[in-house]
Amino acid sequence: MSRENGNSRDGRDGRDSRKGGPRGRRMKRKVCSFCMDKADHIDYKDINKLRKYITERGKILPRRISGNCAKHQRMLTESIKRSRNIALLPFTTE
Repeated sequence: MSRENGNSRDGRDGRDSRKGGPRGRRMKRKVCSFCMDKADHIDYKDINKLRKYITERGKILPRRISGNCAKHQRMLTESIKRSRNIALLPFTTE
């Protein structure tokens, strides 16, 4: 009875009113810090640099959060895994 279109969430213009967030604004794209430094490799022994890309729980930050390009994210993941295997970085924290 009160539904005309069959969907009560639609506004007058037909858009879903549940969507939130900034309207029309885009987030600024993060720039890869390794590309800025023109790094050709990431050293697995440089613990201070690697810790920036790990959460408190020990997880590797994804690309969309860290801002790395695909090439350097793969290199970073490989370096973190190498440093975990030789016990420079913990696998998890408790």
